[in-house]
Amino acid sequence: MERITFVSEETGYTIARLATERSGPDLLTVVGALLGAQIGESLRLTGQWGSHPRYGRQFQVHSYTTVLPATIQGIRRYLGSGLIKGIGPAMAERMVAHFDTDILRIIEEEPARLIEVHGLGPKRTRKIADAWEEQKAIKEVMVFLQGVGVSTSLAVKIYKKYGDGSIGVVRTQPYRLAADVWGIGFRTADTIAQAVGIPHDSPERIKAGLQYTLSQAADDGHCFLPAPNLITEAVKILAVERELIGPCLDSLAADEGVIREGVPVGDATVPAVYLVPFHRAETSLAGGLVRLLTCAEERLASFADVDWDRARSWLRGRTGQDLADEQAEAVTLALTRKVAVLTGGPGCGKSFTVRSVVELARARKARVVLVAPTGRAAKRLAELTGHEASTVHRLLELQPGGEARYDRDNPLDADLVVVDESSMMDVILANKLVKAVAPGAHLLLVGDVDQLPSVGAGEVLRDLLAADAIPRVRLTRIFRQAQQSGIVVNAHRINAGTPPQLNGFADFFWFTCDPAEDSGLHPAEETAKMVVDVVARRIPKRFGLDPRRDVQVLAPMHRGPAGAGNLNNLLQETLTPARENVPERRYGGRVFRVGDKVTQLRNNYEKGKAGVFNGTVGVVTGINAEDQSLTMLSDEDENLVYDFSELDELAHAYAVTIHRSQGSEYPAVVLPLTTSSWMMLQRNLLYTGVTRARKLVVLVGSRKALAAAVRTPGAGRRHTGLTHRVALL
Repeated sequence: MERITFVSEETGYTIARLATERSGPDLLTVVGALLGAQIGESLRLTGQWGSHPRYGRQFQVHSYTTVLPATIQGIRRYLGSGLIKGIGPAMAERMVAHFDTDILRIIEEEPARLIEVHGLGPKRTRKIADAWEEQKAIKEVMVFLQGVGVSTSLAVKIYKKYGDGSIGVVRTQPYRLAADVWGIGFRTADTIAQAVGIPHDSPERIKAGLQYTLSQAADDGHCFLPAPNLITEAVKILAVERELIGPCLDSLAADEGVIREGVPVGDATVPAVYLVPFHRAETSLAGGLVRLLTCAEERLASFADVDWDRARSWLRGRTGQDLADEQAEAVTLALTRKVAVLTGGPGCGKSFTVRSVVELARARKARVVLVAPTGRAAKRLAELTGHEASTVHRLLELQPGGEARYDRDNPLDADLVVVDESSMMDVILANKLVKAVAPGAHLLLVGDVDQLPSVGAGEVLRDLLAADAIPRVRLTRIFRQAQQSGIVVNAHRINAGTPPQLNGFADFFWFTCDPAEDSGLHPAEETAKMVVDVVARRIPKRFGLDPRRDVQVLAPMHRGPAGAGNLNNLLQETLTPARENVPERRYGGRVFRVGDKVTQLRNNYEKGKAGVFNGTVGVVTGINAEDQSLTMLSDEDENLVYDFSELDELAHAYAVTIHRSQGSEYPAVVLPLTTSSWMMLQRNLLYTGVTRARKLVVLVGSRKALAAAVRTPGAGRRHTGLTHRVALL
């Protein structure tokens, strides 16, 4: 394989160019399922010849296996491709020069002789031999998996998880893969299960399908599903008779694979079905908040008899600004009640209120801890208050496996814990944090409840605002200086269902995209083209902002011509194009290059000093073919190293969905709005996107799409039981 010209992330469809013995200097075009094959590998392809009207003769691949190369050139390319850890292009040259075509036999049978090659010592020789053995074992798993219809790119992960037991697990317990291996969902496990002969209507399959349906619901933000909804969705996914599902659900509940419980919603009681972690988190979080509220201990006792007029006067002297009445109420609440919630839109003074709480607490020598769910939000909180802030994950020092160092048995030494951007805290993370707050300490949750809820399951901020037991203040007054900002004014207009004012502001712009009839471009394609121009040329030229560091494209959805996926491809080619002699690495449908802006796609508690978490953003600073690793500098200034086999944890982040931007703030935000995203055009989505910008918002696209987003209220409430649980205790 000489080069890969296209890969579809979604289907694995690949277009590649191969050198064959017969093709001479010309390369052969092959198309089909080649996901997992790497440049430099020798392949044996099975398929048929075809002809494309535009691209001519090509080979359509049905399946492939990798084979060891036989020629000097092939061996040199194979060893230098980065497939074997410890061997880069230069070392491959030296090894082949020394051992000629015998080199592959030497690595296999006499690896100790590799020290004959200049630059190879015993340690590196051992590393190469171990990597060779692992490759052989992975190839075995790959061949087996190909036989049951699984892409080879997953074989490495399965092997790393189960080692020599991989084939046994795949053959006898295929549904374990969905729970154990990142990147394998129920559908992939189901394909394998059918290939190894597990019946379509087996109880094992139905129970796995029920758990998958609940995990999909959790991905959509629900803590539970009502039993009738769960059964209906499971019937669609499993394609089995409805009457088969009830007994399997009973069996799952009896084995405590799920929890069933009645949850009051309005005047009715819903038969809720939870996955165990979400039920545990919700009940524990409610209990933890009530325990904090009712605790007899008091770590901020000195605020019980404060002269608040005098305190406001002291603050005015300290900050040069007076608190409005509702801000003063919030400050009093935070320092006299052990749990409090502060919410409000942009320009309403949340930041100044938080700063005032922190100033007063520190003046009384209180130990204050400031946290936010993301690295960017934590940096902003630190700038705002002048005191150190961290992410929730780092504060709690999450260990491999996700357990926190700080919890109920080992609480934080803090008198006041302030959580900013708490609208994006899901129920699992909120529970971990509340467990770590010491008895008698105060917890202040700050956030904008009108933004999108958390990416993870739950609606913690909204549920707590609805719970009568939790003290809260909502800031509503927009301050005069904020009324000059198009970002603030238009955010409030959008939130009220009123069209934004598109002219007359220095920080808010609109570009209409209506392609000329003879251009041949779809409106969404024209929008994508304009977004790239705005990011790469117009904003840097007019405002002096760096297109990678300072400008963030936020798309309503991932798919489509103006979706985050395609925009990432276009922006990467414009801002970080391929350059000769600069290393890059392809994984699936993505090509990673030094300088790329990337984001983490999952919580990985094993990586970095205290784990790396879904939504972490960074820049690729190095790609090492010899060590098979990529290095990313995260927005928390930590160097994180990824094996090439882990690159499905990363995606490009020149453009991200608005959902993934929660809790982050950027100097400039560019929002493409097209009718192609019709299902996602909702008010709270647009409001969240606009409020992520600090200095500049540029909307690009169709007026019809903008009107639809403003007009359409957000999706319905999530299935959660937190409000009810707090009320019960």
